[in-house]
Amino acid sequence: MKISADHPEATQVPSPRQRILAAARELFYARGLRGVSVDEIAAAARTNKMTLYRHFESKDLLIVEYLRQLATESDAAWEKLARMHPGDPLAQLRAWVNHLGNSIADPVNRGCALANAAVEIPEKDHPARAVIEQHKTQLREHIAKLCQAAGFVEPERLADEIFLLLEGARVNMQSVGPYGPCTRVSEMVCALLKSRPRTA
Repeated sequence: MKISADHPEATQVPSPRQRILAAARELFYARGLRGVSVDEIAAAARTNKMTLYRHFESKDLLIVEYLRQLATESDAAWEKLARMHPGDPLAQLRAWVNHLGNSIADPVNRGCALANAAVEIPEKDHPARAVIEQHKTQLREHIAKLCQAAGFVEPERLADEIFLLLEGARVNMQSVGPYGPCTRVSEMVCALLKSRPRTA
């Protein structure tokens, strides 16, 4: 009996584009953007350079799509937290902080992929810079909105402190490993939230 394409048992074979992105994601995160060649990505994706360039005109545009995919997943994580804690911005903040704390403590974690990319791409006109800067700006703004909605007296200042604590923890994870102060970031942010006055 032939299984239709929409049947649960039907296996979906990843397209060449999907394989290229998956391979690039794994290699870029493990070894950095500059440390991975197009040939290596094509080989890991079980394809060739011609196919890779048919989907991505350059390595730079592949990097852009890799980072855009990560930013989209980050946005989806916030949406999931909003569904899990509807109408409770403080609970959403705490859940996000706990999630990041657990992620940072993972020995395979190499920090924030977008922050890592920013270090490797100093050129302000590189197309990936816009993706990184927009995502980081929107993330900080989202934290500020949640702080304001949770009734904190100085939401903008608190958002800056939370944002910088978490950014610093992810860098610390790379510099000293999973046994440094980065492992206490959830505790630090939760203490910060608890110490700040609220109007509600």
